[in-house]
Amino acid sequence: MFNMAMTAYLPKKLTGALLLAGVLSGCTMAPTYVRPEAPVAGSYPAAADGQAQLDAVALGWRQFFPDQRLQALIASALENNRDLRTAALNIEQARAQYDITASDALPHIEGNFSRSRGRTEADQLIPGQPAVGTAYSVGLNMTSFELDFFGRVRSLKDAALASYLATEEARQSAQISLISQVAQAYLTEQSYAEQERLAQQTLDSRLDDYKLDKMRFDVGASSELDLRNSETLVQGARVSLAVLVRQRAQATNALVLLVGKPLGDLPAPQTLSDEKIVTDIPAGLPSDLLIRRPDIREAEQQLRSANANIGAARAAFFPTISLTAGIGNSSTSLGTLFSAGSRTWSFVPQLTLPIFEGGRNRANLSLSEIRKNLAIANYEKTIQSAFREVSDALVARGALEDQLVAQDAFVKAQEQRVMLTELRYKNGIASSTDRLNAQRDLFSAQQLQIQARQLRLNNAIDLYRSLGGGMNENTVAAKS
Repeated sequence: MFNMAMTAYLPKKLTGALLLAGVLSGCTMAPTYVRPEAPVAGSYPAAADGQAQLDAVALGWRQFFPDQRLQALIASALENNRDLRTAALNIEQARAQYDITASDALPHIEGNFSRSRGRTEADQLIPGQPAVGTAYSVGLNMTSFELDFFGRVRSLKDAALASYLATEEARQSAQISLISQVAQAYLTEQSYAEQERLAQQTLDSRLDDYKLDKMRFDVGASSELDLRNSETLVQGARVSLAVLVRQRAQATNALVLLVGKPLGDLPAPQTLSDEKIVTDIPAGLPSDLLIRRPDIREAEQQLRSANANIGAARAAFFPTISLTAGIGNSSTSLGTLFSAGSRTWSFVPQLTLPIFEGGRNRANLSLSEIRKNLAIANYEKTIQSAFREVSDALVARGALEDQLVAQDAFVKAQEQRVMLTELRYKNGIASSTDRLNAQRDLFSAQQLQIQARQLRLNNAIDLYRSLGGGMNENTVAAKS
């Protein structure tokens, strides 16, 4: 009721000025934004085709990682990981900063009520006698509202909006990175677990062989060299087992850190050979990365923000026009505060023209232009880095497939070699050294086989991440 009454007193000139300010606030002196050309080739150096029906962005991470244990770990990480939580808080911070900047484009109106008392030398019945006066006032004030003729406030608002959008893209990039890190940390832990089991089985087998060799030595059926060779195999297996126990424990600690809480009840793990991670995602064209990868979109929003700041720096060379206005009532008595004749209003336009500022405005403009050039360089480097990540993953995809096939064949050959060498050794044809070398080579080949499986799965994860996969939890249907 009170606000409506006060608004009715608003002078027509003040109303017209505010309307004019609203019309002119759409102007800006920022350069027209033009997206820089992508500084990469038009195609990847390796085949980018795949058998999967959906691209990485549409493919949900639950479908990409069918292992239920891994799904549970990723879901927990998305809820509890502190880095991702920090990225979300950064978005809220940027949003609040944008709201603060955007509010400058609107008038700030404040209501006030005041009562003042003071002594004055007034004309009294007794000259020179000090008098005490009381005054009451109530009203609405608008303080220093800038008429954005040259787009300074608009440019700052656009810069703040782009910064806010950049933080949102950064959060998405952090989520994609977190999912790939959790998956690869999980595969690393599983790889060490499998190698640890292999080392334990090898140690148990070599201990049994050592007992037999010790019995043969005790009855004079073999030499001390044969016994020491067998002992070497046992101690080598113990060393490998101790190393793998340590590495697995450290890998588990790294996984716990990413997940954000201790590992609780989880589904049973799968072996690396049973993992069904999608390994044949089509990569598309390099130009697709500009819209698929949030880190590239983040760099572009930072470039847009720098471009908008140039507009604000240019506007600083021109006059600033601001308005201060107020409407209300004033009286020396509270009882007559709203009586006829107590109404007051003020309208104070102010123009500020920069005359001499020691080169500050020119330096600010140069700084804004330099920051834009830096943003362009960062944007182009981000594209180049993304192009390289995809290219490396594509090049490695075919090579790792061939490596794993060859490694499987190599392990089978080593197993046959060990079996034949054992027969020859028991029949006195092969030496203990031949047996020692065959068993060592088999153990090494089996370890490399586990590592090759891990590398192949890690490569699929790298390609999924580098193509922007990981934002969707479930697969998004392809558009017809």
